[in-house]
Amino acid sequence: MKLGSAPDISINVRRSMRARRLSLRVSNLDGRVTLTVPAGMSLRTAQDFAEKKANWIASVVERRPSPILVDVGVEIPVEGESHMVVAGAESTAKLADGRIEAPAGSAAPAVMALLKELARVRLATSARRHSSAVGREFQQLTLKDTRSRWGSCSAEGNLMFSWRLILAPPGVLDYVVAHEVAHLRHMDHSRAFWNVVRKICPEYQAPRNWLRREGAGLHRYRFRPGD
Repeated sequence: MKLGSAPDISINVRRSMRARRLSLRVSNLDGRVTLTVPAGMSLRTAQDFAEKKANWIASVVERRPSPILVDVGVEIPVEGESHMVVAGAESTAKLADGRIEAPAGSAAPAVMALLKELARVRLATSARRHSSAVGREFQQLTLKDTRSRWGSCSAEGNLMFSWRLILAPPGVLDYVVAHEVAHLRHMDHSRAFWNVVRKICPEYQAPRNWLRREGAGLHRYRFRPGD
């Protein structure tokens, strides 16, 4: 759906059997605008609703931080600390004294590979420590670039995490791992679940708040044009 008063903004229309009213949402992660429409409502009514909200939609979209395409000369956080990407002599990227040395011309994929490798090490170390504390072993640990969640735990004991957690302060990564490992004991968000989280990550509230406040900014960093 396009808005007559804001033609540059595209709106994804989602029909919902559960929805009782129209609702608009602008994603903090990618800026996508979604209009949820009750199943029996006409698209004309939905269009009129969106047109009335056009100024609000445009203002929210404009306030979002601009994407940052990773390349030589760009700063990017690693474990919460800013690192400048500089041209290096090797074909792979590496950390060196507050900077990331990366091959000129292919810096972005090299930096992403480095971040994923570092994330896997940090996440696996944290997962082993917390799973030992709760007396449950996890099965597989996989990394993805998810936009809807930072981690998950399946009923089979498989853990999944966003590799972008390596951009956040270490305590944030550790909290997310503790949260998902706690699901090895309780596959819900009951009081018993949060008691496990509190036991293995006593100071969890601060990193949890950080993630709610700053987490969307971790998706500003793009490693391919058009991401």
